[in-house]
Amino acid sequence: MVDAINPPGVWPAFGAFSMAVLQGDGHVVHLKGHVVHLKGQVALDRSGQIVGPGDMRAQVRQALDNIASVLSSMGGQMGDVMALVHYATDIEQFMAAGDIRRAYFAEPYPVTTTVQVSRLYHPDLLIEISAIAEIPRDRFQRPPIEPGDAP
Repeated sequence: MVDAINPPGVWPAFGAFSMAVLQGDGHVVHLKGHVVHLKGQVALDRSGQIVGPGDMRAQVRQALDNIASVLSSMGGQMGDVMALVHYATDIEQFMAAGDIRRAYFAEPYPVTTTVQVSRLYHPDLLIEISAIAEIPRDRFQRPPIEPGDAP
């Protein structure tokens, strides 16, 4: 059974997806916490409006802020992120925003994959970032269920 999370701190899901799902129940002996798979985040603010059309730096910042908000809703932090996948419409512009990414993460950095795509679902969006994190059991908190979430 998928345990879906749709926290109130980010834009509302408008399609057949969840903002995050939990892997297992976090009680497996070799796991120290709850593994969380986050939906790819784009540069949408809390109301679903695009932030920084044409501005890769602003969009990277907003996508990472959205990831931080989803994690925070469960007691997580950016340091809990184990892996990132970046989908960029212009890889040179994305690589030039490395200083922004470094402001969100400290060593040891998460593993990353970065690919260039021809476009995202809206032509004003330049970047989408998905993440996998493991939130330690002592910090993990299940967010309140939002209307429309599976019980």
